[in-house]
Amino acid sequence: MRLPFFVYGTLRPGEPNHDHFLRGRTQAEEPARLSGALLYDGPGYPYAVETPAGDGTVHGDLVTARPERYGELLAALDRLEEYAPGDPHNLYERVAREVTRATDGTAVRAWVYVSALAVAAHLRTHGKLIESGDWAARG
Repeated sequence: MRLPFFVYGTLRPGEPNHDHFLRGRTQAEEPARLSGALLYDGPGYPYAVETPAGDGTVHGDLVTARPERYGELLAALDRLEEYAPGDPHNLYERVAREVTRATDGTAVRAWVYVSALAVAAHLRTHGKLIESGDWAARG
């Protein structure tokens, strides 16, 4: 599936990985939000943790790759997030989720890197919640 990406941390505009990974590889970037997840502070980057009750909102950006750069961008983001399909040691899992465009409220299916189950369990108990759900406004 060639889905856009929902980014919520160091890949957002103005953050350290945006230019390195996204510059020249995207055709659109727009504000969006992911419902049903909470945002936790990690060691220099955040984790979106899905919630069983479906509460919480994470703010970020919906990134649409240039068609000719899609495979390259997908591979680069998988490497950045240290994601390998089916690997029990993943810190993140890449999952398809509905996100909402901030501009017009339309729902879009996108790839989202959410915390792996073991990481999520640890964060729920010991993590630092970013109450605003916005990494850029974490203060």
